Amino acid sequence: MGTEQLPPFPSPAATPDRPAQQATADRVVVRWLSERAGAFWALVTDRPMSLYATAVLRIGYGLLYLSFLLREFPHRNEIWGPGSPWTPELAQQLFEQSGWNSILTLSGSRTYFELCYAAAVVTSVLFTLGWRTRIMSVLFAVVVVSFHARAIFMTDGGDNLILLMALYLVLTACGRRWSLDARRTRRAVARAGTAPPAPSKSFWLRQLNDARTTLTTAVHNCGLFVIAAQVCLLYGAAGLYKVQGASWGGGTAIHYVLNLELFQPWPALSHLVDQYPTVIAVASYVTVLLQVAFPFVLFGRLKYPVLAMLLGMHIGIAVLMGLPLFSGAMIVADAAFLPDRFYMFLARSVRRMAARVGLRRHSTSEGPGSSPVPPQLRGGLATAGQQSAPGKGRATSADKAAGKAADKDKLVPDPR
Repeated sequence: MGTEQLPPFPSPAATPDRPAQQATADRVVVRWLSERAGAFWALVTDRPMSLYATAVLRIGYGLLYLSFLLREFPHRNEIWGPGSPWTPELAQQLFEQSGWNSILTLSGSRTYFELCYAAAVVTSVLFTLGWRTRIMSVLFAVVVVSFHARAIFMTDGGDNLILLMALYLVLTACGRRWSLDARRTRRAVARAGTAPPAPSKSFWLRQLNDARTTLTTAVHNCGLFVIAAQVCLLYGAAGLYKVQGASWGGGTAIHYVLNLELFQPWPALSHLVDQYPTVIAVASYVTVLLQVAFPFVLFGRLKYPVLAMLLGMHIGIAVLMGLPLFSGAMIVADAAFLPDRFYMFLARSVRRMAARVGLRRHSTSEGPGSSPVPPQLRGGLATAGQQSAPGKGRATSADKAAGKAADKDKLVPDPR
């Protein structure tokens, strides 16, 4: 038996069915790739995503920059105007090297600067309200870039983030929710529902309109993806840089920050917090962990507690370090990762609370001794009261007649 030779096993290449199996596998792979590509294209072009989140970004950054301009209003001339130590000539020399540009350097006149400042305030207000958002988003980006470039050596991380978000929001449809544009669109739809049907458009106009809708949807979704990637890169880079530092690894970084006079808006509060070294060490480790883990928890429910802890961290930075603009910019950026259903639930809750407050005010305004009257009887009672002014008995009979008519209305359906 040892000298017997087994018949050679046929190799896969020699199998006669091998070409057919390979062709079938190739078709399966091609079909899977085409399905994935079709699903990705549908995800990008079917509908704009996170419209409420982009509306929150628009409102948040518009309000932040408006508050920034109003806060620096007494010092505007020394920061950006002709009275600044960084003269327009020096700024122009820097622009030639860095590629920046600013509308504030087009003229050295004080009147021109005041007009630009007023235009910046008005643009921020209109952008926040969502009036002609497509145009206002471009103007808002021009305003932010111009003021940022004019005093670039006085900016910090919050200013840089607002600058980037102002540029990214130009790509998004951030005015379709919670804006004056959305209100105007709703009214136009309501008027169109009562108006006679409009004549049908030609084939080429319909195709052009569909192409425009697809393009704006794709640009919006891509802009939203860029915003999310920017925030993930920001947190990831900040966390990785902190890991390399010995003070963050030792849990003492926040201790040194609390003892810097530059970041002590309330020295007594900073010294009070500094008396708890265990809390400071835990806060240091948690900060690094949150920033490093942030890009990896966005596709699960773990992102909600992470976002809540980041909110607390930024509030602490704003209070303890005196950086409200930076903290506000980061909080608004984090709001982009909340789903639309959260904002819809928030809007419904606010409307319910407003309705309750309105009902309470209405009931208290009528007086404690007044009884509520159903809406369908108000007109009848008023008419009956006018007709029964001469005598008291007539008013009583009219009230009874109005009550009987109301009972009939409850039983008989409204013909409308």
